[in-house]
Amino acid sequence: MEQAKNITDKDIQSLVGNLLRVGVYISMGIVVIGGIIYLFDHSAETIDYKVFDFNKVSLKTVAGIFSEVLTFKGVAIVQFGLLMLIFTPIARVLMAVVSFFIEKDYLYVAIGLLVLAIIMASLSGGFAH
Repeated sequence: MEQAKNITDKDIQSLVGNLLRVGVYISMGIVVIGGIIYLFDHSAETIDYKVFDFNKVSLKTVAGIFSEVLTFKGVAIVQFGLLMLIFTPIARVLMAVVSFFIEKDYLYVAIGLLVLAIIMASLSGGFAH
């Protein structure tokens, strides 16, 4: 009869490290692809840096970014890659909460959930505007 392999702290640290590394590489690749698309689509444009109209910016929300990514607009793909970069550490906190739950360390599960709640409140609250 085979024994089930126990998950050790080293396994979890390796998994979390790989998650962060892969998340950064994927987001970097998405940003590069979006940048290339943007450069091909807008290579002949001249930009007036003297005037910035915030109301003309269409990618203010996550839903706006997702809807524009589906049309393969370069700037939306770049912003999607940046969103992936932002959500990579959030996935790390979520992975830590799951690993603490597996280890039955409920105090750290509660602390991790509190950290996730604070991050989600700050991302969705729009306190910066």
